[in-house]
Amino acid sequence: MATSKVILVTGGTGLVGKAIEKIVQSERRADEKWVFLSSKDGDLCDYNSTKKIFEKHRPSHVIHLAAMVGGLFHNMSHNLDFLRNNLHMNDNVLQISFETGVEKVVSCLSTCIFPDKTQYPIDETMVHNGPPHPSNFGYSYAKRLIDIQNKAYHEQHGCMFTSVVPCNVFGPFDNYNLESSHVVPGLIRKLHDLMEKGGETFTVLGTGKPLRQFIYSLDLARLFLWVLREYNEVEPIILSVDEKSEVSIKELAEEIANAYDFKGKIVFDTSMADGQYKKTASNAKLRKYLPDFEFTAFPAAISESVQWYKENYKNARN
Repeated sequence: MATSKVILVTGGTGLVGKAIEKIVQSERRADEKWVFLSSKDGDLCDYNSTKKIFEKHRPSHVIHLAAMVGGLFHNMSHNLDFLRNNLHMNDNVLQISFETGVEKVVSCLSTCIFPDKTQYPIDETMVHNGPPHPSNFGYSYAKRLIDIQNKAYHEQHGCMFTSVVPCNVFGPFDNYNLESSHVVPGLIRKLHDLMEKGGETFTVLGTGKPLRQFIYSLDLARLFLWVLREYNEVEPIILSVDEKSEVSIKELAEEIANAYDFKGKIVFDTSMADGQYKKTASNAKLRKYLPDFEFTAFPAAISESVQWYKENYKNARN
């Protein structure tokens, strides 16, 4: 069968991109050609650089994962950078997708874009109902504007540009840099380094009380492929584990410690900020389409993620 789709993945060498690549390789579909971009392929913040990428690969479909991302403390100190870089990147990808006749774009948002003051669980209708948490307003507003642009491109030009809103993603090929990582890879790296030095006290920043929904990257990859192939609404869709799967940061730290067979003490530095207490998201819309989708059990997903880092830490993004 001849290739009928050319799918360009921005941010293709990151956490989600690598997971999508693994699932795609296992499927071996002859009607799809996949191109996974890295930052080495060009600067998506620059219009001309982005256009050259699209002219080279001529994609029919785009999965837009590339973004300036980081953890709580990196966001708090760099809100302007997060705002400007992501605005430029997103605008270039969507505008050039329109100019070159891309059939469908699926962009990746985040549950942190939702209002700080809101009712829970949050759903897709609530994205713009109030300001996001002040700790990451730059990133959040830039991501919200993707949803606005998707609707505008559809209204004015009929484009099928849509977006997904994952909960907190983790898995192999994550960012383990302690200055910019999210909580799961940050804690994995921290405990790994501690045990390498023979330490016995695992210190977690904050109280450990905030609640989060975590999705394994390979589960998210399967859902991304379903959205690309089957989901045809401009309105965003939340890709999250069920509400009952929400865990505290304390429980997360304990699960990572279990995966490492750590016998020391876990302590919480309550002088450090917790960030948003909860972001509980409803996956009712997803369940309407995929009622029987099975997520990887949290302990198993953490164990697999820890095992990957133990085997690859010398070459991981540290």
